[in-house]
Amino acid sequence: MRSRPSVSKRNREMDRAQRKQDKAERRDRRRDERLSRGPDDAPSEDPDIAGIIPGPQKRDPELFGVE
Repeated sequence: MRSRPSVSKRNREMDRAQRKQDKAERRDRRRDERLSRGPDDAPSEDPDIAGIIPGPQKRDPELFGVE
């Protein structure tokens, strides 16, 4: 004959289920905030490298004389 689960076990299980539900709600809230921000909030180009063209660069006439 088996005994019924204790009240404390049921309370632990209910606490665990509540934490799981809270975590899912927080996750959904963060996802919604991330989607509502959109791509315009983040800069599309790093300002430190803006305008740099890959490859050989022209020499500066002031530094190297006339080419």
